[in-house]
Amino acid sequence: MVKLKAKGLVFILLTIPVSSCTSQVIENSVITTKENEVSTPTLILNRSSTFPQIHTNLNGMVREFVRTMHQDKKGNYWFGTNGDGLIRYDGQILEKITIAGINESSRVLEIIEDSAGNLWFGTSEGLIKYDGEDFTTFSIKEGLQNEEIWGLAIDKSGLIWVGSTGGVKQFDGEKFIPFSLPDSKAENAKPMLSDKLVFKILNDRNGTMWFATDGNGIFKYNNGKFSHLTTKNGLVDNNTADILEDSQGNIWIGTFYGGVSKFDGKKYTNYTKDEIIEGEETYNLYEDSQGNIWFTAEGYGVYRYDGNNFKLFTTKDGLTSNITQSILEDKKGQVWFGSWQGLCIFDGEKIMDAIHKEPWTN
Repeated sequence: MVKLKAKGLVFILLTIPVSSCTSQVIENSVITTKENEVSTPTLILNRSSTFPQIHTNLNGMVREFVRTMHQDKKGNYWFGTNGDGLIRYDGQILEKITIAGINESSRVLEIIEDSAGNLWFGTSEGLIKYDGEDFTTFSIKEGLQNEEIWGLAIDKSGLIWVGSTGGVKQFDGEKFIPFSLPDSKAENAKPMLSDKLVFKILNDRNGTMWFATDGNGIFKYNNGKFSHLTTKNGLVDNNTADILEDSQGNIWIGTFYGGVSKFDGKKYTNYTKDEIIEGEETYNLYEDSQGNIWFTAEGYGVYRYDGNNFKLFTTKDGLTSNITQSILEDKKGQVWFGSWQGLCIFDGEKIMDAIHKEPWTN
């Protein structure tokens, strides 16, 4: 366990009015001892990009895409990127977080917040905790091997469940304890990254744990008993990408080759298979405050389901790209989309470049 105090190092300074405050952009480093202010003209970095950035890209801090987003209880925005680490906006400062011992080009794959307001980041280099002041890293010394963390969940007892390329582990705050899934295999299992990988973990309202795996369907666990959901008993595809419990108690499942389906506890409704929607690769399942279900259909755009109908949003509607990697509703009711080509926001009526709604992203 490595515990570090994050301090500020000025990276870029922007003077943009946001309400009554001045917006700044800095690179945050644990190496410096204080935050230094700069009065030089605005510096815009020209960084190479695999994909042309046609929309807001967090001031050049992000070369490709934002994989996960979270707004914490204090209102801070956190952006986990695919190869540029972690970025935070606290209402005044847009900053790239640099943590000693963590590669600046690390991938941040999942962000969750516990009941005490601590943030947990699943990354390509282990588990990171932020308590509001300090960043603490957990990895090999605590029992985590060289594993990418894709799935994080917190159960009702406060235990953290970790899904990684090495399987499932429980984290009690001090050490990782392996949690073995059954040996049963789906027919013709074809994992893409690891036959042990768990992409997503869900703790539902009844206390049941759901483990969405890479090629081996979904495992359910409750009161010491497992059940295995595969294509043999109704699952549309064994390569599961995402899982969500909605406010009605339905379980939504996104897959890599079978699209999206809804499971009400007894039967599946396979929307893609039934040709109600398009796109075999679906994930980023998200329920907003109005009860709408959002999800990505890779290459097609983003769907919204209002309980009766599906609406597809594409680049024609303002999306930065039809390949979207993250979805978030903020406390203003805005729905954010992070794609390979920047950030955009849906304000309830239309989708637009984030710069037109949030000046600090310019």
